[in-house]
Amino acid sequence: MNNRLRLLSYVVIAYMLLAFAWWTVLLNNKNEEAYQARKDYLRIVAIAEDTYGSEEQFTLQENYRELKERYDRRQFMIFGESLVFVISLFIGFWLINKGYNGIIRNSRNKTNFLLSISHELKSPVASVRLALETLLKRDLNGDQIKKISRSALSENTRLSHLIDNLLLAAKLEEPYELHPEKFNIEDLVHTIRLNERLKFPDAIIDIDVARDVREIYTDKFAVQTILINLIGNALKYSPDEKKVMVRIFKKPNQWVLTVADCGMGIPDKEKDKVFDKFYRLGSEFTRKTKGTGLGLFIISKMVKALSGNISVKDNDPTGTVFTIHFKNQVLK
Repeated sequence: MNNRLRLLSYVVIAYMLLAFAWWTVLLNNKNEEAYQARKDYLRIVAIAEDTYGSEEQFTLQENYRELKERYDRRQFMIFGESLVFVISLFIGFWLINKGYNGIIRNSRNKTNFLLSISHELKSPVASVRLALETLLKRDLNGDQIKKISRSALSENTRLSHLIDNLLLAAKLEEPYELHPEKFNIEDLVHTIRLNERLKFPDAIIDIDVARDVREIYTDKFAVQTILINLIGNALKYSPDEKKVMVRIFKKPNQWVLTVADCGMGIPDKEKDKVFDKFYRLGSEFTRKTKGTGLGLFIISKMVKALSGNISVKDNDPTGTVFTIHFKNQVLK
């Protein structure tokens, strides 16, 4: 149905362009005919009054110059208005097409989100339920109980993080209110690394924090959210070598955070879309990685609230590098 409506809109626009081109030609021909008829009439009058002389002298007469000026003005109006109409039509078509593509993209993203969120919610709930049923139905030793309990706790933590992201994404539809405080960002990054190593024991997370930027004064929750999502995404989308490099350093009038991974990378055509709400690479029907498409959306909102800017580029030889520049006034 959507494709049929789109095709119909193309047909209507093409018809309007052809119709307007036809009327432009007709108006131009009518103006030309009126001009020639009036010119012939003035020529006859000039010959009758014996003021014609030659064609060159005739074209210098006042009444002919006025006729020629009116003709030129009408020509300009006809073609000028035609050009404005065509430009307006193409702008309107571009806006409609952009809106249509946006609706289709949002619809696809929301469909992917619903599919992913249903899986993301069911998976930890099912895991916790299975763990509890195992504890109730079987006689287990202490080590087995601890192992199953840790697994259930891990799934519960994942579910809690998912719910927090959903609530935070809804909250970030409105401008985020900053609550700045002084804290050690190096300690914060190391704490996040310890938590991520619980989920990815084999992960390598290198941290390099410059001495002159360790103590900062800004919204700790916002910075923590950015770091958790960037590092978590880097590990999640690194199927082979789970290696992440986190650098924090100072530049004139700003401090910079970079998170680089050695994962699958992001295609160039997708780089501008990854910060959209619910957007994820590929289709939910074939995707193997977990997620809801909210992480980078939350990051972009937090970065904006902190008056920073974020960019994404390819890592060498593989992977992705996210770079965030924060204004220097957040330093203390």
